[in-house]
Amino acid sequence: MPFRDIVGHERVTTRVARAVARETLPPCMLLTGPGGVGKRLLATAIAQALNCGALRRDASGPALDGCGTCSACRRIASGAYPDVLVLEPGESGAITIDQVREAIEQVGYRPFEGRRRVVIVDDADLLVPAAQNALLKTLEEPPGRSQFLLVTARPDMLLDTVRSRCPCLRLGQLAVDEIAAILTGRGADEQVARPVAAAAGGSVGRAVQMTLRDRQESREAAMGLLRSVSAAPDAKARLAGARDFAAGRGSKRAPAADRRELRERLRALAALLRDVALVAAGAGEPPANADLDGSLRELAAAWTGARAPRAFAAVGEALDAVDRNVSPKVVADWVACRL
Repeated sequence: MPFRDIVGHERVTTRVARAVARETLPPCMLLTGPGGVGKRLLATAIAQALNCGALRRDASGPALDGCGTCSACRRIASGAYPDVLVLEPGESGAITIDQVREAIEQVGYRPFEGRRRVVIVDDADLLVPAAQNALLKTLEEPPGRSQFLLVTARPDMLLDTVRSRCPCLRLGQLAVDEIAAILTGRGADEQVARPVAAAAGGSVGRAVQMTLRDRQESREAAMGLLRSVSAAPDAKARLAGARDFAAGRGSKRAPAADRRELRERLRALAALLRDVALVAAGAGEPPANADLDGSLRELAAAWTGARAPRAFAAVGEALDAVDRNVSPKVVADWVACRL
């Protein structure tokens, strides 16, 4: 995928395209940002721009981009280009020292076909410590005509010595409209795409993974909790609503599965709270969950003033608690009492 086809991140892709044109791109780079926002796509676009057989120059400025259609670009996108090596976690769930040593050996030779040998380390935070140490010397003095791209959503998991050798390029979250455009471009209906995009937390990867059934169940649970706490006279009534909201209640699934489900329900709750706040404030912006407009208007009277922003912040804290492996039941009870 060329730079021009990456949705969002226009400032970042423009900077990189200009660096490619000026041949000032650092030989080792760390591509960071939330999961599912396009870091791997950017790495692929860089590999294409460095090896494309029919480069395109931006008419508005000094920037180069791959054509996306030549043999080199197509093979890079499909993972079949000899001068682009991708390191990914294996069956062990980690990137081993043997994988790194093989990559270092290959970049020691001249490119087989293209202009640059590119090594993309996907999920670089899963490099075992020995593999990171083996990579240090190469990152410090990379062979000529080589490019290393470390892709990770968790750069803090890398050794300080690795991070210090790689200039960092951070990608932010995508906007709801951008994610919705990607989903509709893949054939999703607009009525489905916007609520999914709103609940995806800025990650198109997460949005693509979300099925309509899962989204519908999560949204129904979130709407049920909002209705329950809006009319709840006391804490006991709120906790009753939390029992219905808690993911996996009474199931025999692993705790991790319950946490994943609760995480999706909390994201759906955050999206609904945003819509309720928009309706309560009389904003002209259409709600992401436009098909629930009537229900949102019914709830709006109970969520005026600072209540909706406080509730939105509480959901954010609840998501952090889920990530810290706090019990789903405890999180559901807590957030119900805070709404």
